Amino acid sequence: MTNTTYTLDELAKESRMGGAGTETSAREIRRIDLTDFERRKAEITEELWAAATDIGFFQLVNHGIEPGVVDGAFADAVAFFALPEEVKARHALKKGLNSGWESMTQVRPSIGTPDQKESYQVTRPHMDGLWPDDALPGFQERVLAFEARCRDLAMWVLSCFADRLGLPEGFFARAHDPVSPRYQSTLRMLHYFAVPDDAVIPADVWRAGAHTDFDCLTLLFQRDGQGGLQVCPGKEAEAQEWTPVEPADSVITCNIGDMLMRWSDDRLPSNFHRVRSPGPDEDRSARHSIAFFAQADRDVVIEGREGRYPPITAGDYIRQRIAANFAR
Repeated sequence: MTNTTYTLDELAKESRMGGAGTETSAREIRRIDLTDFERRKAEITEELWAAATDIGFFQLVNHGIEPGVVDGAFADAVAFFALPEEVKARHALKKGLNSGWESMTQVRPSIGTPDQKESYQVTRPHMDGLWPDDALPGFQERVLAFEARCRDLAMWVLSCFADRLGLPEGFFARAHDPVSPRYQSTLRMLHYFAVPDDAVIPADVWRAGAHTDFDCLTLLFQRDGQGGLQVCPGKEAEAQEWTPVEPADSVITCNIGDMLMRWSDDRLPSNFHRVRSPGPDEDRSARHSIAFFAQADRDVVIEGREGRYPPITAGDYIRQRIAANFAR
């Protein structure tokens, strides 16, 4: 759960009454420069902590993943989603394992209607039979290489939070072991569908309804001009003030997830965010993004130093969060 007193049920009521989305906030989404990370780690840690504890969201610049690598990942995503439906269906989502392709299956309890998107999830231990090897030669190798770059960057950021939380060096890297069969971090390619110019979008239809992430840390890659992401910090939830997060090819947008909030004894907030549908005078073309969700390995025990919550394995925690959000 998040540290906000504004529950998903209350958020749903506001959304269905038309309250969600009517107010916007100019709150700053801070940009953190990771240049010369090792030498500047103490300085970067303070900047990350300040941004994370304020809004739970921040953006990384000079993060070390080259533009060409990011462009290549988006090219692979576009190529996958352009495959015929029957081909993608051969690599359908494995329920409970967060691997494979799905389309229009995610229904947020905050809204009650399906997200207007399709996605392809990569979780290393569960990918047998899910790679489109015949249709897209080299896709598997490129995607796994990109996932590894994302994991390494996420561990840089999490190492800063570990320092502030008084955790041992390498704590989060050991908790996210990519060669473990219990590894559950996920790379997710997302394709939000284009909207016809003359279409009237109902108030309860969203590209992605309001939600928090279940993980420790999310890295989100977006494209210039493909906006719509908004965040609502806990302290602003009652007023339904949503802050737009501007996309850019050169930055990675990050947010704290529920798992890290629990691990930090609520010192680091996991906040609501959503992707709104385009308005009548806005660009209605397709939107692509790529997210990496750093989720601790299934057998890792989540236990904050202050003992605010009882210990729980990361596998049980993810199952608990999914049940609370989607088993309704």
